[in-house]
Amino acid sequence: MSYYEPLVYTVSPEEEGIQLKTILQSRMQLSRKLLSRLKRTEQGITVNGERKYISVPVHAGDRIEIRMEQEQSEDILPEDIPLDILHEDDHLLIVNKPAGMIVHPTHGHYVHTLANAVVHHWLERGEKVRFRPVHRLDQETSGVLAIAKNPFVHQHISEQMKAQQVLKEYMAVVHGEMEADEGTIDGPIDRDPEQPHYRIVTPDGYPAVTHYRVVERLKGATLVAVRLETGRTHQIRVHMLSIGHPLIGDKMYPAGGGPSLPGKAGIERQALHAYRLGLVHPGTRRYVEFLAELPEDMQRLRAALSGGTGAASIGSPAVDDSKGSGPPD
Repeated sequence: MSYYEPLVYTVSPEEEGIQLKTILQSRMQLSRKLLSRLKRTEQGITVNGERKYISVPVHAGDRIEIRMEQEQSEDILPEDIPLDILHEDDHLLIVNKPAGMIVHPTHGHYVHTLANAVVHHWLERGEKVRFRPVHRLDQETSGVLAIAKNPFVHQHISEQMKAQQVLKEYMAVVHGEMEADEGTIDGPIDRDPEQPHYRIVTPDGYPAVTHYRVVERLKGATLVAVRLETGRTHQIRVHMLSIGHPLIGDKMYPAGGGPSLPGKAGIERQALHAYRLGLVHPGTRRYVEFLAELPEDMQRLRAALSGGTGAASIGSPAVDDSKGSGPPD
């Protein structure tokens, strides 16, 4: 039987005598479902290399390890498609997804997806890993996307997302020159009853909060940084439309008018890019950020519409793990 790299926890003097179960659930943040699964695994939970009942007390200096059986996505066809990998370790794969690529195979789209490319990448590395994206991006949205390499990592980041502890920042080019330098859109979102594939802002919808700030005012448009507090389907696109600044190039939520784009500056998809992702790494328990710079089509659009005021640099390193052990305030 093959296992992923173990996750390790060393008991501190302050934790002397508490139950192993408490360490696993409160410190290592295992869900009850995953804990139950590990208890049935040969080497799922060990203390100093030995299997133990989770009711036993632990002692300072004890080395607790959890191991999960390796899996792979047997229903996903591997395809040799280039990947823009921002970071990879034993726990996480972070990629810069190109616009136009679907994340996971769906009905009618069984190949040419990000999943096909990632499964091929892992096979080339000799790794048996199941494809587990911890969040999704629309087909025509580019940018940073995190993929968990085992069930614990997926569960750990999912819990962070539920607790709104994951930083998700996007760059968007919207129609119109925004007056305010920053703002918050608090508008519940739900399906349009007349067009179920569309989302609308409605009082009876699910809570949705979007924060934005102006990065650069362009000619008839604005480059904005957008931070999500919630993660509703099409949230940025629907919220920006609701305040009269729909995304340039958005065919599903189009504007009635907009700037005339010179030359070949037109963009063939919504001008939306997942620029920054920040989370507590499940393996190191340190807060890290992953960044992907604006793709070529959005850079071209920005250049074509430049000439306004208020320009700001958005350059940053691809990975920043110097933030310590907690998310941003």
